[in-house]
Amino acid sequence: MTMPSEPSGSRAPLHLSGNNAPVPAEVTCRPSAVIGAIPKELRGQYFRNGPNPRTGWSPHFFAGDGMIHTIALADGQAAWYRNRYVRTPLHAQPGASRFALAFDPVTSRIDYRVTTANTHLIAHAGRLFALEEGGFPYEITPDLATLGAFTFDGALETPMTAHPKTCPRTGELHFFGYRVRPPYLTYYRAGAAGQVLRRQTVEVPRATMMHDFAITARHVVFMDLPVVFDAEQAAAGGLPWRWEDSHRARFGVLPRTGQDGPDGQDRQGRQDGQDDSVRWFDIAPCYVWHTLNAFESHGTITVTGTRVPTLWRHGPQDPGGGLPALHQWVLHLATGRVTETPLDDTPSEYPRIADTRTGLPHRYGYTTSFALDAEPHHAEIYKYDLTHGALRSTHRFPAGHTCGEAVFVPRSGAGPDREDDGYLMAFAHDRARGTSYLAILDATDLDADPVAEIHVPVRIPAGFHGNWIPAPPPEPAAPSP
Repeated sequence: MTMPSEPSGSRAPLHLSGNNAPVPAEVTCRPSAVIGAIPKELRGQYFRNGPNPRTGWSPHFFAGDGMIHTIALADGQAAWYRNRYVRTPLHAQPGASRFALAFDPVTSRIDYRVTTANTHLIAHAGRLFALEEGGFPYEITPDLATLGAFTFDGALETPMTAHPKTCPRTGELHFFGYRVRPPYLTYYRAGAAGQVLRRQTVEVPRATMMHDFAITARHVVFMDLPVVFDAEQAAAGGLPWRWEDSHRARFGVLPRTGQDGPDGQDRQGRQDGQDDSVRWFDIAPCYVWHTLNAFESHGTITVTGTRVPTLWRHGPQDPGGGLPALHQWVLHLATGRVTETPLDDTPSEYPRIADTRTGLPHRYGYTTSFALDAEPHHAEIYKYDLTHGALRSTHRFPAGHTCGEAVFVPRSGAGPDREDDGYLMAFAHDRARGTSYLAILDATDLDADPVAEIHVPVRIPAGFHGNWIPAPPPEPAAPSP
């Protein structure tokens, strides 16, 4: 089987062109060069997930097989780089129909082990999970071996969002799963040790694509937006989602407490309590791929995220809905009113904050520039000071260099009054060299040169999300030549 490492000319679609093109091989290698100095306090691994179709082709960016990329750091040195596919049923049968593998026509059941596992990677309760919102999480090891689908001892009976939230105060993991048939939406809360403490059905009128959500100190915020499931498109093998003007755009606020009990049961002893405590707030029609954060203050909930006016109004390849930009919604709990404020008109995506501020008031947020272009001239990382009118500072990469999501890593001993005291990590691609590197930036000063660039002798294709996991890095197998 062959697979192009570079796009095959102008005929390649956007999601397979430029640095979106898949790479053909799984490799383990040592960095080829380090520019600058790697902070000695950084001991652990940077992980990034993304689509990398084994056949070299996929119908959409979301459909590629999941591949994890990682660089291990310790004692001021870059030990190794490695990439590996997540071994799912789709990986085992390249090019097979996901629907055919997952759907049992006799029982009408869907096997949620069938997933690309290509969107995110998180750590919880001593485990690493590769995530994609259409299936179960897959547990992997730090050296990227796949252990298998994970269901929280059978408590997870739906897909799991690729964007769970860890509460920094309790260590609990909040997540949800959406399905294309009733019950459409289920909310979960898992304890710091990994056991599911709450599982609750949330009533929504139809299946909508819920990519992300948010938590506050006391609430969970769901986003019921006008991208709806289309059975005809699904049957035809296309992306099964489309824009629907008649579907209201709204945020749902659910208390984090209430209806709790052992083994995920509510107070009436039912396994899946029908929710009657969600409060819905209408917002202007839009789609929100990602939230930056949410928090409560003086009777309001403030939600910040990246907003597009519409999505896929004329099909999954339609770019006419606008580009994402940072936006803020303030939900007034006493009146039900919502105040909306555009924070910037510069297109950007992949918003992140310091994880210690998840669900809490925060000052800073970070995004990455965004363009519908396989080979943009350059890329930028933005830092927003949200206490000063979303004042933006910028790190601009050299011409011909592009980058992905920037993950905040706190500096050792950083105090609570220095929320930005740390580093930003992002994989970047040098188009002229055809290779990639891990950029480490000083989060307090984006105008400065990178603290370090860790170059590898291979190309790391564009992807989605990842995390820095502080831990002693394992010893990998012998690097490939």
